[in-house]
Order: sequence, then C-alpha cells, then structure tokens
Amino acid sequence: MDITSNLPFFAELYRVGDPEYTKIGMWALYLTIVLLSGLVFKLGFARKLTWGKTIVVYAIMAFSCSFLTFLALFLPVTEVLAVAAVFLALYKYRLHKDTQEEVREEGRDAG
Repeated sequence: MDITSNLPFFAELYRVGDPEYTKIGMWALYLTIVLLSGLVFKLGFARKLTWGKTIVVYAIMAFSCSFLTFLALFLPVTEVLAVAAVFLALYKYRLHKDTQEEVREEGRDAG
C-alpha cells in the first residue's frame, strides 16, 4: 500500500513519503504536533499549576503525541491543531483587548 499518494499537507511538506527523508520527516512531524498541542493546551485549557504538575502534564502530552503522529499520516491532525491554535490565539487577543477596555472604562467612571 502506497501512502504517499494521499498525505495531508504537513506530512507532504516534511516529505514523509520520500524514503530518503522518512525518518527526519517523521521526527519533524512529531515535533510540530508536540509544539502545536502544547500551544493549544496553553491557550485554551491550561490552568495555573505547580512546576511538577506542569512537567507531568506536558510529558504525558508529548508521549501521547507519538500516537497522533501516526494518525497524522492519514488524517489532518497537524492542520487541525494549527487552525485551533490560530482561533484560540485570536480569542485570547480579543479577551485581552476587551479586558483592557473594561479597565479603562472603570477608570473613567471612578475619576
């Protein structure tokens, strides 16, 4: 079975199907998934934790991303993580901007 004919964007970008670049392409895909998963977690779901708990959470997430890497050969896992990161970053930006605006309005009301 030839998987190279229908690879998602990032798998094709890292030339996972090319025998010469398969190993480094898989590592690049894994690293991309780990970074994007960490970013999505941080932007959308992370709570303030102690250092030890944070390390455990990110270690388990990094280990679990190995499974996602194999799924990313057939499904657009990396692409979905990238879109989620963009939307969560826009949400955080808007939330920060609205919070600053509320603080400014409260300052005007008090003064």
